Amino acid sequence: MSSLAPQRREPGELFGPRFTLFADMLAVGVATAVASLPLITAPTAFAAACAVLRRSIREDRPVTVGEYVAEFRAHGLRRFLLAGVTVFAAVTLIVLDLALAGAGLPGARPMAWALTAVAATGLVLALRAATDPEVTRGWRPALSRAATRSAADPVGCALIAAAVGLCVAFLWMLPLLALLLPGPLAFAITAVELRIKPPADEEWSPRCPL
Repeated sequence: MSSLAPQRREPGELFGPRFTLFADMLAVGVATAVASLPLITAPTAFAAACAVLRRSIREDRPVTVGEYVAEFRAHGLRRFLLAGVTVFAAVTLIVLDLALAGAGLPGARPMAWALTAVAATGLVLALRAATDPEVTRGWRPALSRAATRSAADPVGCALIAAAVGLCVAFLWMLPLLALLLPGPLAFAITAVELRIKPPADEEWSPRCPL
């Protein structure tokens, strides 16, 4: 946030600013889930969620629907289609390879573990790239910067993997949470990125919002 000092509530205000951020996080989760329904739009929808939550944290102001839509549209048709097709193709390829690895072929178990590791690494890199402030200019350079940050911050990678694991566990226990979970996941990954000091040429907040 722009200030870590306690903020007083206005007269008649029922909830403090932290509850407002929590409500915004859930609202962004619903918006992201709806925007991801075509599946191919999921990467762009999640990147827009990270962008609006990052701005809300740093500038200490509520999120609006118009702001989310603007962030979504900022990617452009070509970029979001390319990102969606790439992610969908990668997921399909990994699922097919895992199915073949489980068919009892020689060396199937080592292959399955290797593919799982590749999938986990790719997921962490993609999620870190989604939080990049310059992702609207292209996913490829964002992925390159995400790889650099991941190499320098393995603890952050572990935190992101843990956040994904928790979301999967919550989804398994209560599938109805699928409409809300994108928001908390985007918030968690954004918080992980904001907790580290950025390079001089990037505009990142040096403090964690939590």
